[in-house]
Amino acid sequence: MYKVEVGHRASKFMHKLDSPLQSLIVRKLRELEQDPRPAGYKRVQGYKDFYRVRCVDYRIVYTIRDTQLLVLVIQIGHRRDVYRKI
Repeated sequence: MYKVEVGHRASKFMHKLDSPLQSLIVRKLRELEQDPRPAGYKRVQGYKDFYRVRCVDYRIVYTIRDTQLLVLVIQIGHRRDVYRKI
C-alpha cells in the first residue's frame, strides 16, 4: 500500500472547495493509496514523471516514487487551468 502526501499548494486549493467536492477528492486520493496507476490515469504531457487522474471537473496531478511506496500530490485544480500552475 502506498502513502499519499498532499503538497502545500494542493492542500490549500482543496480547503477552498465545498465539502461534497472535497469528499470526492479525498475518496480519489484513498484510491491512489491502493493503486497509484488506476484505470484512466494519464501521463502529463511535457513532464516525464507526472501523472493525472480525473475527479469530476478537477484533476489531481501527482508523481509516484515506487522505491518509497509514495504518491506525492503536486497540484489539484480545475481542468482548465491546473496545468498552467505546475
